[in-house]
Amino acid sequence: MRIRCWQAILAITMISSVGCARKNFYSATPVADPQVHQLIKQNPDAVDSVTVRAGAHYKRGFLHRMFWGQHYRPVWNAPVKAPVMDMRTTKGGLKVEELGGGFQTTSLDLVSTDGFTYALRSLDKDPVAVLPNIWRKTFAANVIRDQISAINPYGALVLPPMAKAAGIPHSTPQLVYVRPNYEAFGKYTDVVSDKLYMIEEKYNDKRTLEDIPGNATDIVDSEDVLNDRFSDDDHFFDQLAFAKARLFDLLVNDWDRHEGQWEWAKYERNGNNYYRPIPKDRDNVFYRFQDGIIPWIFSRNWAIRKFESFDEDFNDVEALMINSKFIDDRALSQVTREQMDSLAVVLQQRITDEVITAGVQQLPASVYALEGERTRRKLISRRDQLRKAATDFYSILAEEVLVIGTDEEDLFEVKRLNDEETEVTIRRESDKMITFHRVFKRSETKLITLHGLADDDIFDISGEVGRGIKVKIVGGRGEDEIKDTSKVGGWGKKTWVYDTVRGTELEGGSEIKDKRTSDVRVHAFDREGF
Repeated sequence: MRIRCWQAILAITMISSVGCARKNFYSATPVADPQVHQLIKQNPDAVDSVTVRAGAHYKRGFLHRMFWGQHYRPVWNAPVKAPVMDMRTTKGGLKVEELGGGFQTTSLDLVSTDGFTYALRSLDKDPVAVLPNIWRKTFAANVIRDQISAINPYGALVLPPMAKAAGIPHSTPQLVYVRPNYEAFGKYTDVVSDKLYMIEEKYNDKRTLEDIPGNATDIVDSEDVLNDRFSDDDHFFDQLAFAKARLFDLLVNDWDRHEGQWEWAKYERNGNNYYRPIPKDRDNVFYRFQDGIIPWIFSRNWAIRKFESFDEDFNDVEALMINSKFIDDRALSQVTREQMDSLAVVLQQRITDEVITAGVQQLPASVYALEGERTRRKLISRRDQLRKAATDFYSILAEEVLVIGTDEEDLFEVKRLNDEETEVTIRRESDKMITFHRVFKRSETKLITLHGLADDDIFDISGEVGRGIKVKIVGGRGEDEIKDTSKVGGWGKKTWVYDTVRGTELEGGSEIKDKRTSDVRVHAFDREGF
């Protein structure tokens, strides 16, 4: 019976998907009334607002919705009033700076007369560029475009009151419509015209510092932060601030929080540089994907697990961590279970029912009628369960931890304190300042990986215990000294050393598993993730 079920599903998938990509998949205009659309083309100044449907092209019949999901199709088709954008008056007057964004969203960077920067980002997307060229003119293009309907196009409007209450930097997006043939966009007129957008603050350089609390000295992107963090020994992530921001991501079910989804406010203190996160690009909050037979299958753990739907419960915290694993591993390695729990409590206290209600009420009236109460109810339920989600989040992070040095000289100290606890400390050689410290628990952590990166590093492992955590040492470039006097009972060696034979001084006893080689690729470490 199970085989027949799978055969039927596959057959229906093929039947409903075969053919070429639709040439006119998208609606010609989001403007709901053809007469108004014609009027605004003839006399642009005659209309200052329009009724739009963000994605009428996502409307489908019962059979399609059963197999491919209802998603947010009614929301995309809901009539919403939007102001017509006027570059002379919006945000005090704007001009185009450059084309921005990724390959799915139409996006422009704009600058106001007072020098503040903004992003103009289209609500609708065209994800066809993620497909190999050979598939872009086939049924696959229809399928992947249709699944954008899993996004709530107005979801980002809900977040500002909640983020403000949580103490997390945020933009405040506003809905705007760009009329046809609007020449104020210059060479980008054809790309931008006749579409629906969100315009929001773009925190990406010193021009936007005035809106960031705490005397920040600069705003930098993730690529630069990661490069500075690993190149120099005086750059650090504010890990607690990032942990709070990531718990907020879990609350709103934002599964797409990779390193490119953050800017960072830079602060200087006692000669060191600290970076606090500024989240951006909230396209995937409240994602709804698993409500059709085929998407449900595709989102199983063995398939595309990250497409987790927004629900009253945290059904799969790990799914919400897949896209963010790279940055989580590098910016949350010092956060303890107790700290993560305390941050969850803070969010529960600050994001009250009233705050959630105020957020949901930012939705357009027609959208609120469809989704407002359901979204409010789910957010309250998730908020109440946030401590449990934080525990799951921490447990996944804690299982295998990266402890990363710099391109400067670092001293790594590993002390096996007892059968449960292993203490790891990094001191920078220049002044012996502690740059990393954490006591790991064997009941939580199975592997600690130490990366020395470049220059001459020292690794010192000590302690005699009955049981212990496996420690993997990747020395990196430079002439490293590795000394292991530890002893751990039981089977198997607990200190594994990866480095080049040449230039590495290795001293130790029975706990060392020597994995040194002549191949310099043993030092490989992904610093940027892009």
